[in-house]
Amino acid sequence: MTSDAGTTWRELLADTAVLLGNAQDARFVCEHAAGLDAGEFAAALGEPVTQRMGVHVRDMVQRRLAGEPLQYVLGRWAFRHLDLLVDRRVLIPRPETELVAQVALDAARAVQPTRVVVDLGTGSGAIGLSLAHELPLTGTTVWLTDVSGDALDVARANLAGIGRNGANVRVVQGDWFAALPDELRGTVDVVVANPPYIAETDTSIEHVVAAHEPHVALFADDDGLAALRVIVAGARPWLRARGVLVLEIGHGQGAAVRDVLIANEFQNVEIRSDFAGRDRIAVATT
Repeated sequence: MTSDAGTTWRELLADTAVLLGNAQDARFVCEHAAGLDAGEFAAALGEPVTQRMGVHVRDMVQRRLAGEPLQYVLGRWAFRHLDLLVDRRVLIPRPETELVAQVALDAARAVQPTRVVVDLGTGSGAIGLSLAHELPLTGTTVWLTDVSGDALDVARANLAGIGRNGANVRVVQGDWFAALPDELRGTVDVVVANPPYIAETDTSIEHVVAAHEPHVALFADDDGLAALRVIVAGARPWLRARGVLVLEIGHGQGAAVRDVLIANEFQNVEIRSDFAGRDRIAVATT
């Protein structure tokens, strides 16, 4: 890889694209090392690369070639309107989860003048912090829970990036609803969760996902339904009348999750699809 004195970003970008075999990944890596956004980087292509930035590019290329996901290599990833810190302590935010956040956001926006939202198993904070960022500053309270202290450290770091609306966020550690204070019972307007839902026996999971992302956030017993069953069974005492439960689910779990919701006396049960037309979101009301 060319990175001698006088090497320009245009030259280093071309070399990086060849090494990675992916021009878009190379662009992300070089932009990140340069500390520039896409427009700024385009204007700087003719500028020389500093030694520190060249070393940073080389380090990231080595990690990427070793199989580490690009998002972890960069240490950040976009989710809706947020730029989130991500590393191996949390799942990589995905486009289908943005749809889950939108459903929860719509449900929360329908509640006036105040609203209480709980994001169970928040991980990086992607869903809950997006809601806090996009909902009105006045009258909004968002609770983020996770059993993992490491994940909550990431969520707290990301909380600092949402500005004034961060004052509406409460971060608590614990296993699903056990993390919440008793005074919240019967007062929550929206519960949203992206729990582990991949079956332990699922052989279709990509190797890069299984090898790098946290196992506890991906896999669940009972054909991937164990965590979903726990959340559904525990949600009603916390939700107010006509409160909304929003769940991300596996692409083959729609019928099973519908049955679980109906068995737990939820109403208006819907299974919605992701961008690929697969089951992805379960929505129900008390």
